[in-house]
Amino acid sequence: MASISRPGCNKNIDSDYYLLCDTEQAWGIVLETLATAGFIVTISFMLLLLIFIGKVQDSTKRSMIPIYFLFLLGTLGIFSLTFAFIIKLNVRTGPTRFFLFGVLFALCFSCLLTHAFNLVKLVRGKAPFCYPVLLVIAISLTVVQIIIAIVYVVVTVARQNMNFTQMSPEQRNSDFVMLLIYVLLLMALTFLVSMFTFCGTYKGWKRHGAHIYVTGLFSIAIWVVWITMLMRGNPELKKQPIWDDPVISIALVSNGWVFLMMYMVPEFCFFTSPRNPEDYPPENYFYQPKLMKQSFGVENQAYIKEETTTGPGYNGDTRYVPHSAHFQMESLKPQEEFSIPRPKTRVSPYENYTGGQGTK
Repeated sequence: MASISRPGCNKNIDSDYYLLCDTEQAWGIVLETLATAGFIVTISFMLLLLIFIGKVQDSTKRSMIPIYFLFLLGTLGIFSLTFAFIIKLNVRTGPTRFFLFGVLFALCFSCLLTHAFNLVKLVRGKAPFCYPVLLVIAISLTVVQIIIAIVYVVVTVARQNMNFTQMSPEQRNSDFVMLLIYVLLLMALTFLVSMFTFCGTYKGWKRHGAHIYVTGLFSIAIWVVWITMLMRGNPELKKQPIWDDPVISIALVSNGWVFLMMYMVPEFCFFTSPRNPEDYPPENYFYQPKLMKQSFGVENQAYIKEETTTGPGYNGDTRYVPHSAHFQMESLKPQEEFSIPRPKTRVSPYENYTGGQGTK
């Protein structure tokens, strides 16, 4: 327990929690206020999502409800994780930081990527994914980061018997960023796939793709700034490790609010809108036979299907064949009547045979 208290803090509070109440270093108070507000707003969105389930008229939007819920769950964790970076690094907050940071962002970007995949099909008039498939895609993409984080924490803490507080700031920051390579891949892939949602016939779904595109763009900007500051800016300014935790905390809070304001708020604006027939192909479109289009080679004009009733050279003669000049075909002239000759009956040579008796 600390013997000297900080301004705004109780004397009995542990020194690891000073930044939650220290008025001299107000960044902790400001960030925990923003994180708490984001936590409350996210909870409100989750409750509204449950209330509006019965009011969603579009089945395609209704199938996205589980993905929205997972996304809000990840955003809720991001705001909560901010407190682990405001509190001083210790044996409890260290593994929490390294494990949950990548997992929570992987969950959010996996949901965005899954939604983008679904929109790419919708803008092209194809059948969307059903909600079990959407859930499988989002969870499968997140599990990869969970495995990576578990392996790192187990290897670092259990096998090497190394405490995160014993690492040098350079090694700790380097490992922290390297652990997020898969999350960076998800972020870049989400941004790229969202651009393909602008290419399609059905424009009603492009606004949803724009929500993902703008969210990905702002997220990339935030991540470039905080990684640059963590790896280059703070060491060059001689502020390492003093500014390390504030930089990451600011990134968490700002990216959490970007998720809410750039993605969830616009999505909720169109969540209960009625089904627009112009956003979908005609009924039974997916069950109609599609015409096969020749993609290579040259057609053999001698074997084109006969079009005797619609061909350009049709003259009323059913014997006309509209082939090209590969085979010169002519109409046969009518012939005279003919009949098939029948074989004549032959007289048997044994007809008058008497069995060896002569004529008397």
